[in-house]
Amino acid sequence: MLTIDQATYDAIVAHAKRDHPDEACGIVAGPEGSDRPERLVEMVNAAGSPTFYEFDSTELLELYKEMWAKDEEPVVVYHSHTATEAYPSRTDIGLASEPGAHYVLVSTREHGNNDGPVEFRSYRIIDGVVTEEEVTVVPQLGSN
Repeated sequence: MLTIDQATYDAIVAHAKRDHPDEACGIVAGPEGSDRPERLVEMVNAAGSPTFYEFDSTELLELYKEMWAKDEEPVVVYHSHTATEAYPSRTDIGLASEPGAHYVLVSTREHGNNDGPVEFRSYRIIDGVVTEEEVTVVPQLGSN
């Protein structure tokens, strides 16, 4: 199960709507081993595409260096689908290289960058196997 605070949820949705019709992407880092998505990092979709996303390799390397220095790890890896449901494509599954991460997909197909609900779903993707998980949005993350 993914537990995420309202502010982070809203920021991911806002990023997806803002980048529509291109796919948005980013990472939410958290303390290593905590499963707590605490620090949202919006990334550039280097592909600049409505059907594909790709992290900029230099930007991603810098983020990983920063996370290592802060004893953080990617808790959530997110991106948007602009014309299809919020379910990982074969490409998404192939790119899923963080077995401990929650893979969040936001579909903006219904309302684009206008007001209106989005489809917000989370998955675990391990060795090519996709498992959907429940998403719980809380006012703020409590302390463990």
